[in-house]
Amino acid sequence: MNSSQLADVAPRERLIKGEKNWWFIGPRGIARLQDEHLDAEGAVLPRVERSLRDQGLFEVPAYDSYALTVLTSTDCNLGCGYCFQNTEQDPSGGNRPPRIAHARLTPETTTSLLEFTDARMAEAGLDKLTILLFGGEPMLNPKGCRDLLSRAADHGLVSASMVSNGTLLTPLLAKELADLGLSSVQITFDGDREVHDHIRIKRSGGGTFDTIIANMAKVSAVTSIRWSLRVNVSHHNHTGLDKLVEQLGEAMDTSRCNIYFARVGDVGVGYENELLHTGLLADSFLRWQRRALELGFTVARPRAQAPCQTCSFREGRFGAVVNADGVLASCWETAGKPGLEVGTTATGYLPSAETEGRWQSCEDFYRFSDEDRGLASFQNTVDAALLDHLSAVGRL
Repeated sequence: MNSSQLADVAPRERLIKGEKNWWFIGPRGIARLQDEHLDAEGAVLPRVERSLRDQGLFEVPAYDSYALTVLTSTDCNLGCGYCFQNTEQDPSGGNRPPRIAHARLTPETTTSLLEFTDARMAEAGLDKLTILLFGGEPMLNPKGCRDLLSRAADHGLVSASMVSNGTLLTPLLAKELADLGLSSVQITFDGDREVHDHIRIKRSGGGTFDTIIANMAKVSAVTSIRWSLRVNVSHHNHTGLDKLVEQLGEAMDTSRCNIYFARVGDVGVGYENELLHTGLLADSFLRWQRRALELGFTVARPRAQAPCQTCSFREGRFGAVVNADGVLASCWETAGKPGLEVGTTATGYLPSAETEGRWQSCEDFYRFSDEDRGLASFQNTVDAALLDHLSAVGRL
């Protein structure tokens, strides 16, 4: 595939103000600019833009693999109140909120989804496949995970990752999946040990922090799996996140961990995060990032605005989301939700006229209580400060 196939993708570069300079963030890299490189309206001067283009910083990278997200199970053993897959809060006020309908990936559905994927890859001119194991909790169906990865090897599989809560990932399972191509796992933390255990609680009762940490250590001892640590930020936990960073630094092999901090969106039924995108919160984000870097974690550099490979393109052009029952969704956030189906692996995508209104993207669904303008300003502040810091310590 070549870049001409992405000609309909809008420019995604960003220009943000640092402490001593401007930062240009393009799809292909980052450049430092000074005030004299901008005009009176704050736009990059034509001669400077030409130079950046000549350096390839505006070039939109072409996709080199097809991105397939598969829910192996829609069930989950945790009862987090903000989960976007909850259909309502627990009426009893406990930790068993009703969820999307039960579905479990079977060998028959795997056959259908791989045949469907072959056709989509051929249409896109791609011969490489990446898979994201998703749920619910994917480890509630380990057989489905193993079967999918094993059989995908004959369909161009080059890498696999997983989003898991970490409570059921044993060394044996992890080694089996790693041997089949699993290279990274995303785990979420919801505050320091005490707060996390009140938020990410088992449906049967009880906290999960120590179990997750212990499982990650055991898995790291027998596999080369890398970890992506998502730290949720909300009004419930933000005051304890400095402590969490220290706890994770003590418990983890930080050289194998990427860490990022993400404010929880108002996506769960009846859930609203009261923490707004303010200057004080931006200062906290930078403090957490700096300390994580000092402890040896990887903190991703700021990126240009980019479309989602799956939900930003209609009809599975470069990627697809498949529920455990073979029903297609526009993105992982709408999978398993009645009325948002966009087709099946057996019959393909529904006509565009029928999916109008059903085709939602991550950005459409993931809402915050404050204004989009405030969110953009917050992100620019955090990203500029991080780039300033990385430059100052010679890591940019």
